[in-house]
Amino acid sequence: MLGLNGMALDASTPLPRFVIRGAGPEDLEQLLALARHLDTVNLPAEPRYLERLLEHSAASFAGRVADPTLCKYVFVVLDRQLGRAVGTSTLVAQLGRKDAPYIFLDVLDDEKYSATLDKHFEHTVLRLGFSYDGPTELAGLVLDPGYRRAPERLGLAISYVRFLFIAAHPELFQEELLAELLPPLEPDGRSLLWEAFGRRFTGMTYSEADRLSSEDKTFIRDLFPTGIVYASLFDPDAQAVIGKVGPQTLGVERMLRRAGFRYADRIDPFDGGPHFVADRQDVVPVRCTARRRVRSLTELGRPELVLVGRDLPTAPYFVGLSTEAELLGDEEVGIDEAICRALGVEDGAELWVQHFRALGG
Repeated sequence: MLGLNGMALDASTPLPRFVIRGAGPEDLEQLLALARHLDTVNLPAEPRYLERLLEHSAASFAGRVADPTLCKYVFVVLDRQLGRAVGTSTLVAQLGRKDAPYIFLDVLDDEKYSATLDKHFEHTVLRLGFSYDGPTELAGLVLDPGYRRAPERLGLAISYVRFLFIAAHPELFQEELLAELLPPLEPDGRSLLWEAFGRRFTGMTYSEADRLSSEDKTFIRDLFPTGIVYASLFDPDAQAVIGKVGPQTLGVERMLRRAGFRYADRIDPFDGGPHFVADRQDVVPVRCTARRRVRSLTELGRPELVLVGRDLPTAPYFVGLSTEAELLGDEEVGIDEAICRALGVEDGAELWVQHFRALGG
């Protein structure tokens, strides 16, 4: 039997049911099955896209990508009891480069007043923007709804493992962090904002544009109007979704705000989904992550739920899990000796530890 670090274990060693690790090509079929089950834009059920993404992820974790700004790190949470992937999340090291700018719509206010008519109007205007030295993006957050109430807090874990990894490797990421949330969509998957705006300038459906944008966004730069566009020209339903968070991501919005993110008055040019940003040093789960020395214990005196993680020299290159532990002063963490064996760590070894109590979790 193998431990979470790939080393051989005694068959009597109990292993945790859920584990988070770096994703690679070997996870293709499991992620495809999850994608087909959930049918979400965050995890498209497109084999070629996922195959390229997972190959890129493995190369990023392994340090085989020459330019670190091009790295993408995909994390997967596995239910070891059922042998399947139940969630995933992604870090894009830098969104926006010279060859592929970060493209967005600024949401601005414009006031008009006529003394002749004694009429005053407040308008929302949109302005296409670009960044060639953009932020790190927190992307691709997906969790099977059937696991949202698991005591291991899997939704928090698969989301916040990205902050743990950023805290462990700050040199790989940008000072600004960005998360784009899904807006309200129609039951058939259409975006009302895209129908009112983007489709008029591209001739593409929302799903066609969304698929193309995952590979190349330059058509937006080439075809969208420059200058400002008055949203007052859109029908009321399209105006109403600008910067709004869809019901499926309200929980993610609360999580991000609790972590220190704020709405940037900036939206996705396809569907109007709001962009939330934060400075890396101000993000609570980054500040609540520290390197601690391990002390294996047979019994925990004051257990609390934590997220732990460590780098590995070979695939999957990173492994983590949420588990009960005891924080011992400022520098040590007490962990059940069976979990230590599963992680392949001995007393005195170091783990990255993020404690949920400090996050309000």
